[in-house]
Amino acid sequence: MSPTGERCVLLLQGGGALGAYQAGAFEALEGAAHAPDWIAGISIGAINGALIAGNRPENRVARLRAFWERVSATLPAAPLVPGEDARAVFNETSAFMALAFGLPGFFTPRLPPPALWPAGTRQALSWYDTEPLRRTLEELVDFDLVNDGPIRLSLGAVNVRSGELHYFDSASENLGPEHVMASAALPPAFPPVEIAGEAYWDGGILSNTPVTWVFEQAPEEDMHIFQIDLWNAEGPMPRTIFDVDERTKDIRFASRSQLADRLACEGQAMRHRIGRLLDLLPAEIAARPEFAEFAALRRDRALTLLRIAYRRKEHQTSSKDFDFSRTSVGEHWRAGLEDMQRALRDPRWRGRGRPRQGIAVLDLI
Repeated sequence: MSPTGERCVLLLQGGGALGAYQAGAFEALEGAAHAPDWIAGISIGAINGALIAGNRPENRVARLRAFWERVSATLPAAPLVPGEDARAVFNETSAFMALAFGLPGFFTPRLPPPALWPAGTRQALSWYDTEPLRRTLEELVDFDLVNDGPIRLSLGAVNVRSGELHYFDSASENLGPEHVMASAALPPAFPPVEIAGEAYWDGGILSNTPVTWVFEQAPEEDMHIFQIDLWNAEGPMPRTIFDVDERTKDIRFASRSQLADRLACEGQAMRHRIGRLLDLLPAEIAARPEFAEFAALRRDRALTLLRIAYRRKEHQTSSKDFDFSRTSVGEHWRAGLEDMQRALRDPRWRGRGRPRQGIAVLDLI
């Protein structure tokens, strides 16, 4: 609970290697005494969320750093030649190495490849084995603390059979490494994860941001919500065919988040208006049965949604989400740290009051 009495929520979406930006942003939040009461994550956001919720305050940033240093160890060197073109080649080389050889503590190439395994087996469904991620999570995350600690953790995954988004939530069930892995099981790279007889894939293939879940499940308390976006809808006009691939990826993932944000915010504002209208009715009229369903929809809480978004660099290409070089990971981390520090200094954030319409959205970066 923040000093203002609001619940603090952290939303972490998917984006592969760009997830280091979330780690840097969290370091800034922790330094400003904005530790979250609730984290909702998808894909790499689920991994970062588990690393935060599954460690004590004094260890959270260190465990995040341990994870990101581990998975970026394949190519720790910096580019040998300066310039944007040389850096782009370095990034592509790093991404290729991740695809070819895997990442320490995360995934390894499946040998023999999936086409050589019998149909229907787990090995036939993905290019990589993610058992190294399970071992990393067991080492770096205290799941007893996830389930009984101060931070609620919600993880989004897609049910393979139904195609529906499902949230595993520590408020209602015990979470383990398999729940984190299910949220991060991006097909066809990673295999589905079976939980209670059902198979799950990465939640990002359906919705890359958990904002809808938070708005629907949130208690009747005022909250401020930090949403850290890894894909930015705004960007430059492509100059090459390779730029086109990157730009379409940004738009594809960012548009899903924008739609989810818009619908969630409109729903919150409408429910707030319903409450105000009911308050204007005489008590004997408001108590009639035909108004009961409207009373169930009202929301008297106030939400402030602060959004920051990762901004692409000139040297990046469509492989930026699997460029796990130590150089790129470090850049993403520093960018998240600096962007969140800047957002927290912004007068619009520092001078905010309780939103009159039930919801206020601050796009500060």
